[in-house]
Amino acid sequence: MSKIEFLNLGKQPITNNFLTEQNPEQEFFYNLNIVYDENTKVISLANFVSPEKMFNETYAHRASMSITMQNANKKLSEDIKKEINPKSVLEIGSNDGIFLKNFSNILSIGVEPCKNLAKITTSMNIKTYDQFWNIELSKKILENHGKFELIYSANTISHIHDLSNALKAIEILLSDNGIFILEDPSLSEVIKNISYDQFYDEHAYVFSVLAIKNLLKETELEIFNIEKLSTHGGSNRVFIKKKKKNIKVSENLNKAIDHELKIGIDKFETYQKFANKVENSKTETLKIFSKIKKENLKIIGYGATYKSSTILNYCGLDTKYIEYFVDTTQNKQGKFTPGTHIPIIKPNLEINSDVHYAFLGAWNFKNEIFNKEQNFIDRGGKFITHVPYPQII
Repeated sequence: MSKIEFLNLGKQPITNNFLTEQNPEQEFFYNLNIVYDENTKVISLANFVSPEKMFNETYAHRASMSITMQNANKKLSEDIKKEINPKSVLEIGSNDGIFLKNFSNILSIGVEPCKNLAKITTSMNIKTYDQFWNIELSKKILENHGKFELIYSANTISHIHDLSNALKAIEILLSDNGIFILEDPSLSEVIKNISYDQFYDEHAYVFSVLAIKNLLKETELEIFNIEKLSTHGGSNRVFIKKKKKNIKVSENLNKAIDHELKIGIDKFETYQKFANKVENSKTETLKIFSKIKKENLKIIGYGATYKSSTILNYCGLDTKYIEYFVDTTQNKQGKFTPGTHIPIIKPNLEINSDVHYAFLGAWNFKNEIFNKEQNFIDRGGKFITHVPYPQII
């Protein structure tokens, strides 16, 4: 077998399954095991969860709720207009239109299987297909709109189980001179930061640049550039073209792969060491929470993110430790966290004065949160994080 398991994060719930009651009679769980493919160097979940269970009309995450993501998408759109100036744009995983709204003056098409989000972009006069991305849909879009000069996908390709089908679908719709921009969490950053919460049901894969290069070998596509991003705790923005398109390959690509090889991204021992660090992170995290609770001090959660579901359930952090979560996403408010059943409430203008500690479920938006909660910090409030190691800050 070419796939070898290296990490077991235990039984996990659907991260988008925010509960309407605290103690439901039934709740779906699956085993979150992570495997390494010796041939392609791809890291993936051993057990994929049905897409219909994850991406449906109850999907809670809206990218536009974050100022950080608003600014990032605005800057990217401006850069694309300046450097590529496409006449047509297709986005795979268009969410609530945070990216496509910047291209209202040209042909812009969204693909978003979560029907509640697709309705939002449709109301913005953006043609949106509320279906899962595959070859069949690609052919349908080709027939209706032709090929595209730019195809963009952020934090979506890693969600698609059949990568061969997904990449072939992109080949069909990308014009010969077109560019495909792929963004997803960076495996090298996950390893460096021990951010094991990047593994959850939606993230069927966590890519290295080397793995993407290997996956493209069987296609008519190839990488020609890469940018490192700070979004989502460290991501890769990979620029891909058709092999027939004549563009000089950037030195950034070679540098990125050289760095990955240097840290052992292609060696199974790297992942064994990572798994040991994850286990130690769990131990140290529980020490911090237990010590605080023994002192009868109050802990809340800040940001009931999908990734936080992994650490909460893996470490057993439930209402014994965390009284409630605050989250700005309306679809989560008044509900309970998956698996651990912690209440989620709408945040006040600032953290309540009786709170001593706030666990950073949304650690990747740390700077945005710190700026917003300066009064909490000034009065001695502390944040708990597990990235890059469990600590109080």
